[in-house]
Amino acid sequence: MILYSMPSSGNSYKVRLLLALLGHDKVPRSDVEYDSAALATAHREGRLPFGKAPVLMLEDGTALPESNAILCFLGEGTPFVPQDPVARAKMLSWMFWEQNQHEGVIAVRAALRNYAHRKPGATPERMSDLLTRGHALLQIMEDQLAQRDWLVGDSATLADLCLFAYTHSAGTLGGFDMDRFPAIRAWCARITTLPGYAALS
Repeated sequence: MILYSMPSSGNSYKVRLLLALLGHDKVPRSDVEYDSAALATAHREGRLPFGKAPVLMLEDGTALPESNAILCFLGEGTPFVPQDPVARAKMLSWMFWEQNQHEGVIAVRAALRNYAHRKPGATPERMSDLLTRGHALLQIMEDQLAQRDWLVGDSATLADLCLFAYTHSAGTLGGFDMDRFPAIRAWCARITTLPGYAALS
């Protein structure tokens, strides 16, 4: 397998994190960046079906895009996917919420603050709106994690890994006030103690 990965992207990181936790951190990586020739070339050659990373290229040449789909593929049959159908559905609910609600606010605010080509869109009005919305989304996670160690069940699942990717850097990169969310901070610390944990790089 080959992982087409964007080093600074949370979506790419969540796949690299799962690979590390599963002991597959030696999977070859081909790194691409926003607005780079490598990104355009990889897309033109069919290696990035949706024009973005991450994409996991399987041994038979199948290109598997979308971070959470890759997580489900790699997580199949591992402890990170609950066997109970209801627990598995709850895990997927958090993963759908991450892409539909969380990423579009938490990750976008971080991108507007940190990528030069995105900074023209970082108007005061937009940044203020994203800050307010992001704190509300983080509060949803805080309320859940104030009652339990993990988002679903009694151990880490794909839901925790996919939400960790952008949440753990929401303060440093996104400018969110993480002092408001002690349960999230404790959850982030628990994830860093999982055997095989690899930091964002």
